[in-house]
Amino acid sequence: MPRYEMLNNIAHRDLRVATGFGPELGDAVGMVPAYPSEFAELQREYPIFLRREAGAGEWQSVALLGFEQHENLYLQDGRWNASYLPGAAAKGPFLIGFQEQRIDGELTQEAVLHVDIEHPRVTARQGEPVFLPQGGNTPYLDHIAGVLRGIHDGHAFGAQMFAALDAKGLIQPVALDVTIDPQHRVNVNGLHAIDRDRLAGLDGSALAELNRAGYLEGVYLMLASLHNMRRLIAEKQRRLRLQDAAMSGRN
Repeated sequence: MPRYEMLNNIAHRDLRVATGFGPELGDAVGMVPAYPSEFAELQREYPIFLRREAGAGEWQSVALLGFEQHENLYLQDGRWNASYLPGAAAKGPFLIGFQEQRIDGELTQEAVLHVDIEHPRVTARQGEPVFLPQGGNTPYLDHIAGVLRGIHDGHAFGAQMFAALDAKGLIQPVALDVTIDPQHRVNVNGLHAIDRDRLAGLDGSALAELNRAGYLEGVYLMLASLHNMRRLIAEKQRRLRLQDAAMSGRN
């Protein structure tokens, strides 16, 4: 179970975070949250879909990493085989929390960093230090703070963006039923995508409205990202061939 603590350079002066990759570090997941602030980078490597957050009913964009709940096809031999690491994976055990503070007599919510001290990247007790010996932030922590700012801003923007796209009927369910080879079919449920035909049918004023709000670029990046399904399928096929060859070698 996660156990978050507000990060500070006294209680966590010796904190180190493992920055490698592997199932033992929590990387064996089939999808991770994605944010419009990183779509330009994500669309070069990952298929981007939409799904509804459980309970809240809000749309959340996700980068698809595999075809099963614990399958990450970008993981291989302790490496993440992509030139861009999604922010949700890069942030590791950290998140932005909020603390009430009274400033000039007004109660405000101040953003503060929290760390999950039960996260496998923390319990590994090795890796990048978070604080310098004299108490300042390490470059690693400064990088994480930047990643978290992008996630925070991207989440707020994405909520507005996806609500606007849904209102125009542009979000439609997709049947992700993929035949990998004659013996293997995979199915991922609950995913949605931008309806290309409905987008093409929007009139000029609707397109101008989406463009003025800054949403239209993200729409086209999401559509372009779907070409990365070929990469996922090819990697799944490669791993199945290796698996079949290994099993044949035992017989």
